[in-house]
Amino acid sequence: MPCHNYDLPGSRREFLRRAGCGFGSVALAAMLREPILSAAPGGKLPDARLPAKAGRAKSVIFCFMEGGPSHLDTFDRKPLLNKLAGQKLPSSFKVPVLAMGESNAPLLASQRTWKQYGKSGLWISDWFSHVAQHADDLAVINSCVSDGINHAGGVCQMNTGSIFGGRPSLGAWVQYGLGTENQDLPGFVVIKDSEGTVVNGVRNWGSGFMPAVHQGVEFESEGTPIKYLDSPKGVGSQQQRDKLDLLAKLNRDYGAARQDNSDLEARIRAYELAYTMQAEAPHAVDLSRESAATKALYGMDQPETAVYGRNCLLARRLVENGVRFVQLYSGAGSKWDSHSKLEENHGRLCRAVDKPIAGLLTDLKRRGLLDETLVIWGGEFGRTPMSEQGGGRDHNPTGFTMWMAGGGVRGGQTIGMTDELGLYAVDKRMHVHDLHATILHLLGVDHTKLVYRHKGRPERIDLNEGHPYAGIAESA
Repeated sequence: MPCHNYDLPGSRREFLRRAGCGFGSVALAAMLREPILSAAPGGKLPDARLPAKAGRAKSVIFCFMEGGPSHLDTFDRKPLLNKLAGQKLPSSFKVPVLAMGESNAPLLASQRTWKQYGKSGLWISDWFSHVAQHADDLAVINSCVSDGINHAGGVCQMNTGSIFGGRPSLGAWVQYGLGTENQDLPGFVVIKDSEGTVVNGVRNWGSGFMPAVHQGVEFESEGTPIKYLDSPKGVGSQQQRDKLDLLAKLNRDYGAARQDNSDLEARIRAYELAYTMQAEAPHAVDLSRESAATKALYGMDQPETAVYGRNCLLARRLVENGVRFVQLYSGAGSKWDSHSKLEENHGRLCRAVDKPIAGLLTDLKRRGLLDETLVIWGGEFGRTPMSEQGGGRDHNPTGFTMWMAGGGVRGGQTIGMTDELGLYAVDKRMHVHDLHATILHLLGVDHTKLVYRHKGRPERIDLNEGHPYAGIAESA
């Protein structure tokens, strides 16, 4: 930028930006440790921009029910479905393309008991009776739509915006745009509820064509959340520091002629992050610091809720310590997939997550964190009103439910609706691209300006198709 002695700056920040032809701002960023500047490898400024105004939400906890939970048995009550149970889909309905290819299957009634909760009177089934106590905090979106008819495409799109693998995940976009508030912990953490492999594997939380430093870091679901956190026996801090410095030098020398390979820079940062985590992470993930009452709130005192309760409590501790995005997988390995025995399958899984998620909402609220933490619940799609194998439901990407709470969300509202049988979204349809844009909106980010240039093309999380639903926010 030209430096003219007659062009006087209007503020101290402007003065620093121009001082020394711009090097003053670099010094300022170093002092403030601005994450947006530290987010790019090699000291280069990223294409991402800070939000024009700060959002209410500062972090995200995404409770991901892998396999496709049934909206018709949880948050989207359809009395007509029970009245027409056993009959074929009415001729007025367009016959959908089903993943399993069944045709003329009879409608399957919901066996759930439904009640209205809170001042808002939201309808919620008995499978989520604990979460229902927070009805006035929930914005239930009953009109979600995706393009993924199978699990691979559905999970991929809900995480990356595309049914095809290879693009950056939502968590990677959030970290790229906003960075982390704690340089000694990962900005994006993923925790599964078992050793099961999530469909598509690590690509769900990968960085795609972005620098690898933005990918999610997987924590363990049992035992110590972070493996190999302690230094090996006999290795002192100075010896470890010297080793890291040597590794960094070797990697940088090798990468000097390979500027397009971000893995080397990510590896250097991973080593450095691991080194600093040895001091910070043990405190952040130490659940022994929590009271017995808090653990019971999350259901950690009961076998069926202990695992997901532990993960939810760990998520609260992580966002409390500045982690930007935490994704908690339930049913890793598509266990929510219920082509048969839906009552048995969903009954078990709902019991496993209902109390822990309700405990998370309660705990965040009483600590004053819910206002700045966006909690999301949902899967890659819903289930059909038609039966499959007698007691199950097929995949339904044409209309399903997700909900959001906290982070500036106006609770106690239902957004959009499906038809009378819950097959198609018919009002305020919110495609996955719209959901992603809405999440960024709540974080204070204009999704049209969160851009990463890849091979000369400006890329965005929504593939240039999404629109945020501003009505979800309290200020709207």
